[in-house]
Amino acid sequence: MRHRKAGKKLNRTTAHRLALRRNMAASLIEHESIMTTAPKAKAVRPFVDKLITQAKKGTLAARRRVLAQMPDRYLEEADAKSPTVVGKLFDTIAPRMASRPGGYTRIIRLPVTRIGDGANVVMLQLSDVTPKEGDSK
Repeated sequence: MRHRKAGKKLNRTTAHRLALRRNMAASLIEHESIMTTAPKAKAVRPFVDKLITQAKKGTLAARRRVLAQMPDRYLEEADAKSPTVVGKLFDTIAPRMASRPGGYTRIIRLPVTRIGDGANVVMLQLSDVTPKEGDSK
C-alpha cells in the first residue's frame, strides 16, 4: 500500500527518479525554462520551489543544503557572472524571487504532443520569466 507516500514513481527506479529530478532542476535553473512532459514537470516543481526557498536565505548552511540536493555543474555560457548552477541560483534567481512568498515556477501546457508516444508537452519555467518568441514551437 502507498498510504502517505508523497510523489509519483514515474515508472523509474529510485536512483533514476532522483537523478531525473536533480538534472531537470539543474536544467531549469540554468535555462530558466524547459520543455518536458506534464508528469515530470509536476514531480520537479515542488523540488525546485524548495531549493529556491533555501536559496533565498543566502546563508552558507543553505548553500550546503542545496548542494546536497542537486549537482553543481558548470553553466554553458562562458561569460556568466557565477559559473555554476548553484551559484546562479543564489546570485541571480534568489534575489529576483525575494519579494515573492512562493510559487516560483509555473507549468504552461503546450498544444503539441511528443512524437513517439503522444505525451502532453508542457513548459516548466520560473515565474518571473517571460516566454521568448521561439519557445512556443
